[in-house]
Amino acid sequence: MPNPLMYESDDAYVLLEPDQPEQFLTPTELLEKLKAILADRQDDLPQDLEKFTDLNIQAKHLMETACELDMEPGQFLQWYVVRLEK
Repeated sequence: MPNPLMYESDDAYVLLEPDQPEQFLTPTELLEKLKAILADRQDDLPQDLEKFTDLNIQAKHLMETACELDMEPGQFLQWYVVRLEK
């Protein structure tokens, strides 16, 4: 489980998607991306998200407790906290 201290700053996330270049997203942008994906997968949620009925809570929980989401067999969406130099 990721350390909660990782999420206390205004850092960015790097997002890795199959067949796409890496993207740098703000926490808000990543949350919106995860919400859009989860909205289409309510019948096929990861087991730890099934207990939540609210899409916002599902996405926030996923963003804060995982760094990968199975998309299709053999394909994953991955995200990592990164600290950008200011």
